[in-house]
Amino acid sequence: MESKTAILIIYTGGTVGMIKDPETGSLKPFNFEYLFQHIPVLERMNYHIDYHTFDPLVDSSNMKPSFWVKLAGIIEEKYEEYDGFVVLHGSDTMAYTASALSFMFENLNKPVILTGAQLPLDLVRSDGRDNIINSVEIAAAKKDDIAIVPEVAICFENYLYRGNRTSKFNAEHFEAFLSGNYPALAEVGVKIKYNRNYIQKPNFKKLKVHDKLENNVAILKLFPGITQCAVESLLNTQDLKAVILETFGSGNAPTDGWFLDALKKAIDRGMYIYNVTQCKSGTVEMGLYETSADLEKMGVIGGYDITTESAIAKMMYLLGEGYKREKVIALMRESLRGELTKQ
Repeated sequence: MESKTAILIIYTGGTVGMIKDPETGSLKPFNFEYLFQHIPVLERMNYHIDYHTFDPLVDSSNMKPSFWVKLAGIIEEKYEEYDGFVVLHGSDTMAYTASALSFMFENLNKPVILTGAQLPLDLVRSDGRDNIINSVEIAAAKKDDIAIVPEVAICFENYLYRGNRTSKFNAEHFEAFLSGNYPALAEVGVKIKYNRNYIQKPNFKKLKVHDKLENNVAILKLFPGITQCAVESLLNTQDLKAVILETFGSGNAPTDGWFLDALKKAIDRGMYIYNVTQCKSGTVEMGLYETSADLEKMGVIGGYDITTESAIAKMMYLLGEGYKREKVIALMRESLRGELTKQ
């Protein structure tokens, strides 16, 4: 007798697992023992579905690298028991978690699908039911007994995106995420249409989990009128090892002497400065304009079309590995988990 496809649903917290308390009217987590009562179609899908609930639950805004390590550890521990994993997560920081997991999991050959909701599960118009159903079906999908989506991905409002290519861009609409520089991995309609040319291929090697993350990093978003005091204050933060520099357009920044001098001093001290664009679509082209040529000369690292969420997670991962400076710089310019496209 053929065994059922096994899926582990991991509830970390967030709107998707909330229901209204009939006595107080406030939201509270529902008991996942009654998951099939809330979403009866899951039982009819004929998968073996188990669940794991974080205790305590973690609000999306309170996500930290220590949480990512704990979540990765659960998946690592259960990796051989299940065919796929669905992580229920608050949407606000979901792209950060998805990006971090993508780097933490080397040789991932099974789906890890993150999803959530904009409305609680027990509301009539909740998007959570469809998001969970779609995620479970994608996590279970195989062809010739091989997972169709063997990577970390986000499933939201009928689209599946590569996790480390995704950003949340809308706090009100059900279509909350976008992947400005990489096509959707799948689209959910009457059938699920997989864009297989864009999905990573399994390598059938043993899973390796990297659980050392360096969080002495920061993001510096440029804006017209940014002051010398603000820039230097951030760059001189004690123990800071790297800065994700959110620049204008294709990687441009002010050419003020004080600004360039502050960056150069930080780099000379051993700090990594990683140039990513503020735009939701497009790429950094170091040296295309004079304003980015100066950055390139002093040693600012170009991030091509990587998202800020992915850039910060990648930097945490690489610094946590303890690589020498030359290797960190080289790897920040390379695609390790499909997170960037070199022009």
